Amino acid sequence: MTFQLKLLKSLLVCSPMLALPVQANQGEYCQGFGPQAPRDIDQLAGENQRVFSLAPQSTQMNLCNIHFHAQAEHKAAAFSKLIGEGEHAGYQCDIATNLTAAELAPPKVNHCKGLKPGDTVEIHWVHSSCNAKPGPGLGACLTEQCANPNLRVETQVFTLVNDAGALNFNDFDYDGYQADGYHQPKALPTDTGTPVEYLGSTTGPKYNQQQCSSLQVSWSVRPQCAKLDINSLSQWCANNEFAEDHAHGVRKLVVHPKLLSPIN
Repeated sequence: MTFQLKLLKSLLVCSPMLALPVQANQGEYCQGFGPQAPRDIDQLAGENQRVFSLAPQSTQMNLCNIHFHAQAEHKAAAFSKLIGEGEHAGYQCDIATNLTAAELAPPKVNHCKGLKPGDTVEIHWVHSSCNAKPGPGLGACLTEQCANPNLRVETQVFTLVNDAGALNFNDFDYDGYQADGYHQPKALPTDTGTPVEYLGSTTGPKYNQQQCSSLQVSWSVRPQCAKLDINSLSQWCANNEFAEDHAHGVRKLVVHPKLLSPIN
């Protein structure tokens, strides 16, 4: 493995959606970078002139990482209320404000650090064009022979509830599943609207509108929330291939039109 790839992997393994650090630009927004993420997926306009092709559909790529963020990084009509503080300041599902006492009851066991029923999480299934095997961090998405992959992130925003009748995260896990030779999640959420596709970047709290990510990502964001059984997510946090047991921070919503791609 080359020194450069070792350095890249070491920087990415602990930060699922962070690219190499870049020097912050002075001024209103960072210039010379491609379109950024996250964004309001209901706002279709964008003026960023850096064009790259959408990545293939996720079924034609290898799943390389699964992780989640506290609050939604993206914004849409169904998750539009800004809540939280610091690096966990993001958007809450509207359905989170109308839960029953049973849905909000604390689970008997919770292996997901800092989460509770009623919380909103945004889960990312990261896919790579590399012949990569799923593992911890974004470093799992590249190899020595494929250091600049196409990336696609399938995205779903959930409200966590204490209800065995809600969606079970085990249905969306990896567990060694393959289809047509590609590493894949066992399934992806459906019935939450047609995913909004757009060109953007990696995310995470180290970035803002003055300090941008240089990696290119095709995003596929479902516009509606769904309820997820916190007990099933807790079981996943206790044991998964990705060494994930807590929610990651969010990048503040990107709103400057020069940093956004147009959504067709």
